[in-house]
Amino acid sequence: MKRLTILGIALVCFAALCLGQRRTRPAPRKIIQLTKPNLTGTVSLEEALAKRRSVRLFANKPLEPEQIGQLAWAGQGITESLRGLRTAPSAGGTYPIDLYFATQDGLFVYRPAEHSLEQTSDQDIRSGLAAAASMESVATAGCNIIVAGSVRKLTNQFRTKARTYMLLEAGHITQNIQLQAVCLNLSSVAIGGFNSKDVSRTCRLTRGLEPIYIICVGYPLEQAVEALKDQQGTEAKRAALIVASQNFHEEEFFETKRALDAAGVQTVIASTRIGSIMGVLGNMTEANILVGRLRVEDYDAIIFIGGPGAVEYVANPAALNLAREAWRQRKILAAIGTAPTILANAGVLRGVRATSFLSERNILIQFGAIYTGITVEQDRLIITGRDPGSAIQFGRDVADAITGR
Repeated sequence: MKRLTILGIALVCFAALCLGQRRTRPAPRKIIQLTKPNLTGTVSLEEALAKRRSVRLFANKPLEPEQIGQLAWAGQGITESLRGLRTAPSAGGTYPIDLYFATQDGLFVYRPAEHSLEQTSDQDIRSGLAAAASMESVATAGCNIIVAGSVRKLTNQFRTKARTYMLLEAGHITQNIQLQAVCLNLSSVAIGGFNSKDVSRTCRLTRGLEPIYIICVGYPLEQAVEALKDQQGTEAKRAALIVASQNFHEEEFFETKRALDAAGVQTVIASTRIGSIMGVLGNMTEANILVGRLRVEDYDAIIFIGGPGAVEYVANPAALNLAREAWRQRKILAAIGTAPTILANAGVLRGVRATSFLSERNILIQFGAIYTGITVEQDRLIITGRDPGSAIQFGRDVADAITGR
């Protein structure tokens, strides 16, 4: 009897252990079976070579599954199933490269044998990749293809040449993908200058897998704007983003610009100097016009971006005059983070509901604003955002106001 009791307890413990194992088992990964690749096209190789150009301004528009499938096949698709040969040559047939596809729906790894995508994350990591690459185009491209390689797969056979052969193969694959993009009437740019550790961390790459390229693929912004103009039958709306010459808040800038791009709003970036300007976290953008050269009548909106560096506009006559003229000409006037202080100093917030970074609250009240402190505040044609965390909503609200949505 005692023996049976001990046996019963053991069985109960074993069953509980098994149930616990079932509860902690990771959910199966989502598999997307791609459509069969198209093996014929209407664009010749010579045309594709002639049309291929690096494009860095994309409309924030997702690619179709068929397009992603064709790009994946061009990079590493199986062309001879019996021997497993692929579209790009590989030293010794080792195939040390993996392709990851980052879209708004998450991150996926391409499985050539099945011509399928396996989801590794359901998060949109494009903003993280953009920060690692210090390139805005990564965040707005419909799809980013991360070309990652493993030297270990080549080391036993090729020793000291292993890394060279891995990089050569990455080049073959990248060229294939960019030419395929041309044939799909898409644009692309290959980025090799990025923080490798940050990219690996963002993509959660396995140890030994090294990111080599990020290929941004998408619809060129210029093409999308022209299509929108044809659809609306009017000229595209225009906005001027006024950014500090250094130490601007990247999230406030990039999220706002991304929303404007997606809405088909043409933007210029104004600062106190032309050329590369750096944000608080070290990310760069290009200023293409001086603040003093802006003409309010040429734009539908004037937008001030915050950050520690925005203090240079608080008493800047040209900046203050822009705010006053935008208010006088009934243009959209917007500011986020610390930048609403500029509007307050310009005298356009008196009696206006507004929000800002908490440190600016007393200044806004001093100049007659009705401080609300909410995420985004809109009072007629004046829109203010509280902080970097409100940048997405701020950008959308500004875009909607400009386009009349």
